[in-house]
Amino acid sequence: MQPKMTKTDCMLTPDIIEKYNVPVPRYTSYPPANYFRDLSEEDYISAVHRSNEAKDRNLSFYLHIPFCHSLCHYCACNSYAMRSEAAVADYVKALHEEIDLIIPLLQRDRQVAQIHYGGGSPTSLQPAVIRSLNQHILNTFPKIDSPEVAIECHPGYLSLLDWRGLIKAGFTRFSIGVQDFDEKVLTTVNRRPSMERTEDIFAVLRHGGAHINLDFLYGLPYQTAESFCRTIEQAISLQPDRLVMFSYAHVPWLKKQQLILEKTGLPTAEEKGRIFDEAAKLLLAAGYVRVGMDHFVRPDDELYTALQDGLLHRNFQGYCTRRTTAQVYALGVTGITQLDTAYAQNTKDIDEYIQTVNSGHLPVGKGYMLSREEQLSRQVIDSLMCNYAVTLTDEQQAVLNYDEQRLAEMQADGIITIDGNTIRMAHESSPFVRNVAALLDPLMQHTTKAFSKPV
Repeated sequence: MQPKMTKTDCMLTPDIIEKYNVPVPRYTSYPPANYFRDLSEEDYISAVHRSNEAKDRNLSFYLHIPFCHSLCHYCACNSYAMRSEAAVADYVKALHEEIDLIIPLLQRDRQVAQIHYGGGSPTSLQPAVIRSLNQHILNTFPKIDSPEVAIECHPGYLSLLDWRGLIKAGFTRFSIGVQDFDEKVLTTVNRRPSMERTEDIFAVLRHGGAHINLDFLYGLPYQTAESFCRTIEQAISLQPDRLVMFSYAHVPWLKKQQLILEKTGLPTAEEKGRIFDEAAKLLLAAGYVRVGMDHFVRPDDELYTALQDGLLHRNFQGYCTRRTTAQVYALGVTGITQLDTAYAQNTKDIDEYIQTVNSGHLPVGKGYMLSREEQLSRQVIDSLMCNYAVTLTDEQQAVLNYDEQRLAEMQADGIITIDGNTIRMAHESSPFVRNVAALLDPLMQHTTKAFSKPV
């Protein structure tokens, strides 16, 4: 059982916040995706074969739907403007073809634990189309008890009939991208508000037995702690199973459309921190418990149980448990496969993706083969990022080779506590867990890559 965060008497001062609010990796993977390089189809196939012998053998499939009816100014995802009906049909056909290419590489006794749709806006596809993709996978492999079939939803384009169609498609968890209930904020970032009343959407999904996540984004123009708290109060009244508050990552050197938001202005780092802190207080007072950097769940949620046992896990889709995800096989343009020994990202060009799959080849573009040392580093960083604590083994310490003086400085600043080989995040400093991970990361010692700030 891993140790948990510790409570300290040290409150983070504005000077400490400024000191640690520096660009660091988000660590949705280790190594981060900007370390990926060219990867051959043969190397990818070899890694998939090895994954059949992994300790955690459950199958998790990620399907990337890149299309959006309109592009939000804040978006840093791999998203593309909606194409013609015929072009979308070609893409869906290619997804089925890619499923057929990956199936022969996987041992057929392995069980499906999770299917997750991300984007883009997966709900830009018709529910019947998505249902056919689910059936293609679920009719091929056995399933664990109560597998999670999840989809990220843009409520601005979905009628109640559409929501019912998604229930019929077999989804058990819905992540609804609200971002903010304040229409002034939504208009500024070019996001369409919900087509239906959120209360009515909840009624449909609850009737279908589904779990509901509400996703919010803080750090956008016109957001203040007071305005965002009104949004969170409204969310609490709906009683979602999980509520996620993502920190807006301003990376205009990667996503030029984000420059539009600078014309209106973004909250300062101090105000952005206050937005999260005040909203978090509301959620804790309402009976939610915090998991990781940005998730708030009910105390009986399996994510919280995993956190208590020091077994919380994380992938590109968010926090998860080993029950629902282990080896992740990504389908679709830009999708990233996550295996014990390798990452593999599909090509980013939609037409190239379709052409490659139709020619009978897996559309891998780049990726990363992890050495034994990097696998050890990933264990450390994953534990710290998920469970806010890590106890280093001798083998891990030999690989990390971190600056002990800087680590001691972090302890003096109230960011962490150190007890022998155990490093724990201080309760108040959790937003800076990425900074601690970066210090332990051997790849960061000589990097020149650009990253976003933690606050």
